[in-house]
Amino acid sequence: MRHPQTPPELNELLNSPDLDLGELFSSELYRSFTRRCEASYWHWDKLRFIARSKGLDPEWAWAMVKLGRLHNYRSLPLAGHNGVTLRYTLPDAMQRELMLIDQQLAGRLTADIERPLSTAHRERFVISALQDEAIASSMLEGAATTRNDAKQMLRSGRKPRNTGEKMVINNYQTILFIRDTKNVDLSPEYLLEIQRMLTHDTLEHSEHVGRFRTEDDDIRIVDERDEEVMHVPPPAKELTSRLKSLCKFANASDTSDKFIHPVIRACILHFQIGFDHPFCDGNGRTARAIFYWYLLRSDYWLFEFLPISPMFYESPAKYARAYLHTETDEFDVTYFLTYNLKIIARGRTDFIRYLLRKQDQLAQARRLFKSDPLLNHRQHEILLKVARNPDIILRIADHQNTHRIAYGTARTDLLGLERHGYLSRARAGNAYVFTQGPKLDALDLTLAGD
Repeated sequence: MRHPQTPPELNELLNSPDLDLGELFSSELYRSFTRRCEASYWHWDKLRFIARSKGLDPEWAWAMVKLGRLHNYRSLPLAGHNGVTLRYTLPDAMQRELMLIDQQLAGRLTADIERPLSTAHRERFVISALQDEAIASSMLEGAATTRNDAKQMLRSGRKPRNTGEKMVINNYQTILFIRDTKNVDLSPEYLLEIQRMLTHDTLEHSEHVGRFRTEDDDIRIVDERDEEVMHVPPPAKELTSRLKSLCKFANASDTSDKFIHPVIRACILHFQIGFDHPFCDGNGRTARAIFYWYLLRSDYWLFEFLPISPMFYESPAKYARAYLHTETDEFDVTYFLTYNLKIIARGRTDFIRYLLRKQDQLAQARRLFKSDPLLNHRQHEILLKVARNPDIILRIADHQNTHRIAYGTARTDLLGLERHGYLSRARAGNAYVFTQGPKLDALDLTLAGD
């Protein structure tokens, strides 16, 4: 990945004899360009090309953009290299997304959802989303596995067959741990525990598990394609003070004079851990885990439904660039916030569509199988799954892990469906497997795919 170009210094531009501020601010072309730039929050690396294509002087355009941002910056009690203070702005698009997050993901969902989630359905959706998050977060860090293999492993409860699958198991167990410890304050000890859980039995150097990096550790982030150094974290001797500031920032009350929206604070924690790189390995996974920890701690429980890492995994270069844009432009973390909020917006929209589709499918299942009042909601979901995929093979262990129920309960569910004629049972080795039964064969079911 090409390293973004560092923007020109604002003071040098303002002192240039070629720059006429009066002419600049009276130009509708430059004002219009600046508005467009701020709507998407362009970095100099992109702005300079687009400005030239519009016949504008890139440095003049950048000076106008930076003067506007300078007026709106908010400082943070965190630092980049050499003590440079992290800062950010709140463009209109960001404020709109924060409003939608508050409306739709802060405790209740109102957008076109007619019925609230039942406890059972909520847990089912959450488990699937958390599994997707664990898989993608691991694959983003190089786990050698596929989504299908990893999903099957988590659902069946089988042991991991390689390091990549062990990374997935570690991620999933860590996310469940975070759900249970969301009310614990952030501390260096908590961060160490998260990193230990994430990296256990997965690192080439096992001594890197559960400890912070030291001055003896030469840590650099390098582009594997051309060996270009993309990031050098702050010196290890600064970690004690940096972690103290990080924990203070994470544990601060939002009733203070300088209010920071919880989603903004969560994203900044994500950035700072990735930037500080407090560990020799596992920093990205730890940063994303703490992002979830903070949002669940702040009662944004519907974020459990939003696997964020799969969208990072789709475009890891954009994820890395959000860090680099911040670092190269005087630690303006707005670049990182803008990228993360776009990811959250996608996840929020996809979740609402998913939920509406699931509720519609469950409604169809209730109508299709209402003649059998003895069936429970889990059996309804099994029948709907088989109706969508007639060739599916069901196992008791998979059903148990999907719904997090006892083995006996899972066995009773499937045997009950066999007894009613909905499923057929056979043996595969020492275990039972279930397939579509005669009663479903006789029905003409045409349901939307998952």
